Amino acid sequence: MELEGLQKRIKLSDPKEGIEGEGEGEHCVAASEETELQIQRILDKINSFTQQVSEILEAGKALFKDLSTDFEERLISIHREQVEKWEEEMKEIRAHDSANEAAGSLLRNAQFHLFQNVHEDS
Repeated sequence: MELEGLQKRIKLSDPKEGIEGEGEGEHCVAASEETELQIQRILDKINSFTQQVSEILEAGKALFKDLSTDFEERLISIHREQVEKWEEEMKEIRAHDSANEAAGSLLRNAQFHLFQNVHEDS
């Protein structure tokens, strides 16, 4: 974010507000050189602080963007892994069912042959 953009978002008061005589219809009294230096130092502090805040905001945005991307990728990975587990479980169930069907068929055939042998022997 540019410094100007941040300054627009953070309403800064006019540093010259509050100087005696201003806005009251009186004649403006020129500020002393020392006063102007103090005001300039404060303005420099404001600009420096605003720049720091801007840099922190940008770093925070980048961090959250990276975290958001990582979160999304991890969540998709978790979903994929779970779906794969369930698909494997379905394969196992189908294989088990197929084995049960084959065993059932063998048992029915064996039962049929046993009954045939019993009837032939009688």
